Amino acid sequence: MEKLALMALFADFYGPLLTEKQRNVWDLHYQQDLSLAEIAELEHISRQAIHDLLKRTERILEEYEHKLGLVQRFWQEREKLAEVQTLMQGLSERDFSSPEAWERHCQIGVKIEDIVDI
Repeated sequence: MEKLALMALFADFYGPLLTEKQRNVWDLHYQQDLSLAEIAELEHISRQAIHDLLKRTERILEEYEHKLGLVQRFWQEREKLAEVQTLMQGLSERDFSSPEAWERHCQIGVKIEDIVDI
């Protein structure tokens, strides 16, 4: 996965654990696509300080993932759900003993599809 996309996932999962300043600078740079110079001007600190803060924030996010593994677990669970979705798509109405069982199967399939498509 591209580093920027991975960092965005880390920020989604662990962003609330960052300080307000870290979150704000992260958002300005990665979400709003401001340059380091533009952020430095807004924050009234040097461009180098912004650079250092972003690098430190990246390390912090990587450490959280290393210790907690939430993003890795998220991807593993999505893969499992995709496998279940594939298995369910292989079933047809004649594989079920009653119309009610087929209807429950269809409802479960819709819910799994909603989760996988997030």
